Amino acid sequence: MAQDADLAAWLRLTLVPGLGGQGIRRLLSEFGLPTRVLAAPRSALARTVGESVAAHLLSDESTAGVDAALDWAVRPGHAIVTLADKAYPPTLLEIPDPPVLLYVRGRTELLAANGIAVVGSRNATAQGLSNAATLAHALSAAGVTIVSGLALGIDAAAHRGALEGKGSTVAVLGTGIDVTYPARNGELFTALASGGAIVSEFPLGTPPVAANFPRRNRIISGLARGVLVVEAALDSGSLITARLAGEQGRDVFAVPGSIHSPLSKGCHALIKQGAKLVESAQDVLGEITGAAHAATPSRAAPEESHALLRHLGYDPCNVDTLCGRSGLTAEVVSAILLQLELEGKVASLPGGRFQRVSDRDQI
Repeated sequence: MAQDADLAAWLRLTLVPGLGGQGIRRLLSEFGLPTRVLAAPRSALARTVGESVAAHLLSDESTAGVDAALDWAVRPGHAIVTLADKAYPPTLLEIPDPPVLLYVRGRTELLAANGIAVVGSRNATAQGLSNAATLAHALSAAGVTIVSGLALGIDAAAHRGALEGKGSTVAVLGTGIDVTYPARNGELFTALASGGAIVSEFPLGTPPVAANFPRRNRIISGLARGVLVVEAALDSGSLITARLAGEQGRDVFAVPGSIHSPLSKGCHALIKQGAKLVESAQDVLGEITGAAHAATPSRAAPEESHALLRHLGYDPCNVDTLCGRSGLTAEVVSAILLQLELEGKVASLPGGRFQRVSDRDQI
């Protein structure tokens, strides 16, 4: 991580009104690291970013904001990662407009993990919520980190499903990282801060401004190898994320639905445009470069699968209970459950529970 003086210089650049990421990159290209930018003559700065921005840049008006951010960063579980840090996500360096810095709560290492973005409607159907949670859980169990935007609906369902797997999840905010939005996701926000990661490029205290949410979408897609849209209307913001993913060279996936549902039309449009149709987590894993081998757990022996099915029975059951019944470790049980889920023999339920699917249900 950057030392305090260096980090303070990075923060000052991001707090200058009217400068923005493009202006900051021009300054870095012209003068070098932020400490050298701030040491440059005003006339030289003005030639690069204009007189007004140069004046703001050399004033002390951002001091309070810088000090507040530095105080925030030293708290346990908090970090500020800049473009110059080794912890900066390498996939974000590939996009046209990478954030200059990221405020992070939780597990910073997840930012560099093998990730898939799962997005969709805020007003999702019950089936859409179930699909998002099930797919996210299966992918996370296979070691894939789920990236989403902490919105109501599909985003929240994906985060909850992913928290139960070893891949966990990253939430990218359209507000300051100290702002819990929407308020109804407060409990999920707390869970993400302890078991996953929360990320924002916006300064502390930034309120939920409508224009910031489409902007954060480039980070959601940029952190991931691909974007999976679960449910979306034709005017959904999720389609913006899918478009950005295509522009960034990422894969685009979509879950089909009823031809009569408005929330399926966005996904159907993506499929018509070439998105991969997804019916199971394996459809995603098979398309990620290298992920099918790196993230998919070893297949369990048939006798192990049959034994776990017997221990599961037909009533809902969680992993801990199955470990107690079978004598297997949680990692082995999770791997077998994922395999059985991909084979259509087990269904994932809310609350980290699993249920055997009867032969009749599979017809």
